[in-house]
Amino acid sequence: MEEEVKNGQSAADVETVSDKENFNDNLHGENLTERAKVLSPGMTVLKRFFRSKLSVIGLVVLIALFLFSFIGPLFSPWGANEADVKSNINFTVTTIPYEVDGEIYYCYDVTLDETTYNILGGISSDHIMGTDDSGYDVFTRLMKGGQVSLTIGFVVVILETLLGVLLGGLAGYFGKWVDQLIMRIVDVLSCIPTLPILLILSAIFESLKIVDISKLYYMMIVLTLLGWTSVARLVRGQILSLREQEFMLAAKSSGLSTAKKIFKHLLPNVIPQLIVFMTLGLGSIILYEATLGYLGIGAPLGTATWGNLINMASNATYRNFYPNLWLGSGICITLAILAFNFVGDGLRDAFDPKMKR
Repeated sequence: MEEEVKNGQSAADVETVSDKENFNDNLHGENLTERAKVLSPGMTVLKRFFRSKLSVIGLVVLIALFLFSFIGPLFSPWGANEADVKSNINFTVTTIPYEVDGEIYYCYDVTLDETTYNILGGISSDHIMGTDDSGYDVFTRLMKGGQVSLTIGFVVVILETLLGVLLGGLAGYFGKWVDQLIMRIVDVLSCIPTLPILLILSAIFESLKIVDISKLYYMMIVLTLLGWTSVARLVRGQILSLREQEFMLAAKSSGLSTAKKIFKHLLPNVIPQLIVFMTLGLGSIILYEATLGYLGIGAPLGTATWGNLINMASNATYRNFYPNLWLGSGICITLAILAFNFVGDGLRDAFDPKMKR
């Protein structure tokens, strides 16, 4: 202390210098390490996503719907049969004698009297949403219907994305005649109205006696062939802007193959937009399936889907007196579409680098 005072420094100056040294030591030590922590791009996206309340609500609703549809039937008392039909079958036999060539013969008239204990739409402790006209438990069929409707949505969207990424990537990367050919195909398919085509195909399937579950597979193929064009346009536009960037010029100068340049450098930069498109597209596919089911041209009759269940509302008796038969599927469809839209909007904002909040 005396040496420092002799050099012309006061006690206050010594304390100030000491504080500054401690601050600098802390700044370059542990505190600097803590302040230097930077979130990875994935964590940044998750942080932005979970900051949106609607996105979180949509995600929770989707998880609940998936658990309800895929896990719920495992706890159903009726299992895969979805039914609890109890029947009382009575046989009434009437003996009718008749004579032929002096000999007596007897003919037996058997009458079958079948009485079921199930009442259409009867809500009870065993059937919290009642039963349909076939004795099937509506609540169990609602869970089974979710399996089919959600699976259709995911399968169609994944196939659309794969086809759109392949053709859109080729068009955007190679350009010239490849781009012209693929984009003209996209223009032609974009002019085709989806719903009228599905109506026509449904009539064709019925004329060909295709009324089993394969009808549903054909519908999925048609939806895929008519729906990949939007993905192709999106991927093409992104690749056209990315292929002239500096990192692509570096990849080209390093001698990478075309496949590596497309799948290693270009497509990973398009994945965020594809995730948003797939999320928003799932709701549209589920709505298409519900529309086809309501019109009676979707899945075969008897197959439990949300569309077939809501088709009961087309019957005036069911619509007016038994809302429990179709109202549940309508609520599930509405919740699924809203949830997918909320999650899609949240992902779109989360992947946007311009979002600061």
